[in-house]
Amino acid sequence: MARKASSSCDSLLAERRARVRKVVRRLRKEFPEARCALHHESAFQLLVATILSAQCTDERVNRTTPELFRRWPDADALARASQQAVERVIRPLGFFRSKAKNIRLMARQLVQRHGGDVPDTMEELVALPGVGRKTASVVLGTWFGIPSGIVVDTHVRRISRLLGLTESTRPDVIERDLMAILPKREWIEFSHRLILHGRKTCIARRPKCPECVLLSVCPRVGLEAPPAS
Repeated sequence: MARKASSSCDSLLAERRARVRKVVRRLRKEFPEARCALHHESAFQLLVATILSAQCTDERVNRTTPELFRRWPDADALARASQQAVERVIRPLGFFRSKAKNIRLMARQLVQRHGGDVPDTMEELVALPGVGRKTASVVLGTWFGIPSGIVVDTHVRRISRLLGLTESTRPDVIERDLMAILPKREWIEFSHRLILHGRKTCIARRPKCPECVLLSVCPRVGLEAPPAS
């Protein structure tokens, strides 16, 4: 029984690897320039913007951060800012009180422990207030070019399941499943491209399946789909 289960698992893994290779090729062609949607000019700005993006759209964050960074452009400045002042600026983002507290404490620890610089390791990043694995992976991948993991946001979670690349709904399990089938060199841009695909075509409430470049490899419609060019 154990041998049979192992064989079945290996077969599923091989099937997913074959499918994800097609997904990667088609998304790379569709979105050759895949970049983080959060506007930033430094690792510090990216870290702050990513923390603020929790439970909020990137578009709204991008409308708010110019004023935030104008007033507090670096860790030292933000560490000295008052809670009330930061709250007023980021109020449109929701959960603004806890977010203001987190980014101020994060900035203070950057100054105290790292001389104001953003560290480039997962261990050091997740030790900062308000920084989880997802946020750390965004910063490491986007700014430092270090493929430390795969960012699983709502688009990545939903589309990965639709494509049969995972069966889980848990971001940590989905990340492990994707890391097992994707070459490490694809970890950073795969998330960006899947997010772009989710915004452009595979929209949650109104998917544009007839226009989808992944139509013929999507298990939900693959049997009925015309062959991709």
